[in-house]
Amino acid sequence: MILRVVFIPIILVFFFLSCKVDPKVKPHFDENELKEIIPTGWPEPVYRFQNNPINKATFELGRALFYDPILSVDSTVSCESCHQQFVAFAHSDHALSHGVANQLTTRNSPALFNLNWHPLFMHDGGVNHIEVQPLAPINNPIEMGENTVHVIKKLRRSARYKKMFEDAFGKGAEINDAQMLKALAQFMALMYSYNSKYDRVKRGEAEFHQDELEGYQIFQQKCNQCHKEPLFSDFQFRNNGLSVNPAINDSGRAHITGLPSDRYKFKTPSLRNITLTAPYMHDGRFNTLDQCLQHYVSGITNTVNLAPELQGGIPLTPSEIQKLKAFLATLTDYTLLTDKKFSNPYAN
Repeated sequence: MILRVVFIPIILVFFFLSCKVDPKVKPHFDENELKEIIPTGWPEPVYRFQNNPINKATFELGRALFYDPILSVDSTVSCESCHQQFVAFAHSDHALSHGVANQLTTRNSPALFNLNWHPLFMHDGGVNHIEVQPLAPINNPIEMGENTVHVIKKLRRSARYKKMFEDAFGKGAEINDAQMLKALAQFMALMYSYNSKYDRVKRGEAEFHQDELEGYQIFQQKCNQCHKEPLFSDFQFRNNGLSVNPAINDSGRAHITGLPSDRYKFKTPSLRNITLTAPYMHDGRFNTLDQCLQHYVSGITNTVNLAPELQGGIPLTPSEIQKLKAFLATLTDYTLLTDKKFSNPYAN
């Protein structure tokens, strides 16, 4: 009898421990916060939510998926693994992003914000729509190493996801890749960055100090041609004079188009939140802004297809570099970094 009394509770303990329970997704925000935003003076976005109406349930589903490693083949890598909120959804201190089995990719993870204005995605523009962008990392054998068919099977086995898909898309809604991608797109498309000091100055709510103002003037004279305000990118593809890394030999845009004229061209990144998103360049070769700026002063390699505006480099004195850096620091949007609705819903 003693053995029976002791043994049964032990069995029950192991039984309950072996039952995997879906973690609860914690709400952190008011539904009224979810809305399309086009700041005054900004151009019309490319993506406008016409076929993906904004609502809290869809956003919460996208948020849950973004932070869930279920999207990877071994449940070790999530979107957040390479896109961390505290560095504007870039990958902190990693030159090259890491995938399943700790494999290294060949490119640096770009920051995620203001994606509605991007006509193309990835460093080489290989994806043309925000609603299909997640397919690239999910199906990449080095990044997430999965396939969407298997991901959907895993999601269908989850009671929590079954409810979340029904809340988002209606009673009896099927869990499928189209719904999954719409939810992920809605979460990412609402990551706006428009509340930096620069933005407050433009709205008349703040003023630049002298170094910031002079840095802004230097920026307008020497950088604005490619990094156009207010998005701080024109999203065009350029060869910015980086020497070719022979270990990777990344052909850039030509990898997609096959055109010799596109060799070593990469999408111009936004400079918003730039002080947070090191390492820099498509391959993460520079650890500091000083290294980046010095590249444009004296490090440009006259490789094939070098952007015409970079012929001869960009002359900057040490004083101008410091003032330019002071201005670039005003592009940091601390609201984005701390907004709870974009935080990990599984965290304590």
